[in-house]
Amino acid sequence: MGGGEGIAEAEIVAWHVKVGDVVEEDAALADVMTDKATVEMTAPVAGKILQIAGEPGEMIAIGSILAVFETEGDAERAPEPTPALEVAPNEAAQVVKPDPVPAPVEAKPEPKDEPKPEPVVARADHKRVLASPAVRQRAKDLGIDLADVKTAEDGRVRHSDLDAFLSYNAGGGYRPAGGARVDEQVKVIGLRRRIVENMAASKRAIPHFTYVEEIDVTKLEELRADLNATRGAKPKITMLPLLITAICKMLPQFPMINARYDDEANVVTRSGAVHLGMATQTDGGLMVPVIRNAEGRNVWQLATEIVRLADAARTGKVTLAELSGSTLTITSLGPLGGIATTPVINRPEVAIIGPNKVVERPVFRDGQVVAAKLMNLSISCDHRVVDGWDAASFVQALNRLLETPALLFVE
Repeated sequence: MGGGEGIAEAEIVAWHVKVGDVVEEDAALADVMTDKATVEMTAPVAGKILQIAGEPGEMIAIGSILAVFETEGDAERAPEPTPALEVAPNEAAQVVKPDPVPAPVEAKPEPKDEPKPEPVVARADHKRVLASPAVRQRAKDLGIDLADVKTAEDGRVRHSDLDAFLSYNAGGGYRPAGGARVDEQVKVIGLRRRIVENMAASKRAIPHFTYVEEIDVTKLEELRADLNATRGAKPKITMLPLLITAICKMLPQFPMINARYDDEANVVTRSGAVHLGMATQTDGGLMVPVIRNAEGRNVWQLATEIVRLADAARTGKVTLAELSGSTLTITSLGPLGGIATTPVINRPEVAIIGPNKVVERPVFRDGQVVAAKLMNLSISCDHRVVDGWDAASFVQALNRLLETPALLFVE
């Protein structure tokens, strides 16, 4: 299988076929992943699947055999592997020849353990309680000792007696919180494994610090409402394009924020352009598509690109080029934003910005108590590159712009 430049291996994410299946040419064989891009590999010929490269989660080398087919006319001669599959540059998948599978060994049945009698706890005042089997089973399931239940008549515990007991002892822990569930093992593969590796590497290598500031976004929300009221066919404006506009406006004064740190070369590259990574939650995990040259886009163009990239990420249509090359990342949980966040830096970047939830609270203004819309803004920075003073000064500069949003649109 061929691959993009610099790509040595890929991961099998899922198989769409199994050994013994007969497939048509161009039928889907497997999904493979490299550098957060998942590629669907297809059959180069029609035929019967004789061998596949490995299990989901296994890493396989670019150029190795993905699958072996038996094509028409092959039945009378030994099957040969199909030529290595080719994919477009930068969309490579990796495959390796699987290790031989040992013949199954017949397991000897293990002797079954004899059931052990459950211990019986004796009560000093224990006496035989009259109850039907159904009532006894229900009491057992609820963890209730029938001797504790008062009966309405003739000393026999009935369901109505259990109901009355539960009503008077609702806080006593007798009602089960929920049904028992079996343990579930989930294999960490594909995008989730990449997230694990990237986050672990970031926390190991980068000394993080986080700074949080409260921002009054009352006027910004009024501006946003006015823009949306007259937007016509333009996309709806959320808080994100306005925040990105403020970020791009202030970064020339704080170039250490918009940078990438090469650990091996010990070189910090301060980027002139703002290639803004946008953390996006998908069904498969967290992706970070990139808004290229965000500094050159107005709020409407930013809103359009945000919607396009988020949709591409969630539908699996985002390309490898759209997932790489960011110089600064913004991560937002939207209405779930909480009070504050301590986001993990998207290595090799040196900072990540996290807006939190907008809430309305009473504040003092000019000696009066008024309602204000407030939002906490978090920033995590690489302390090797960004000093605490720089991070705080940058956020305070953003604060001035966001609290006086007219400044966003003046030179």
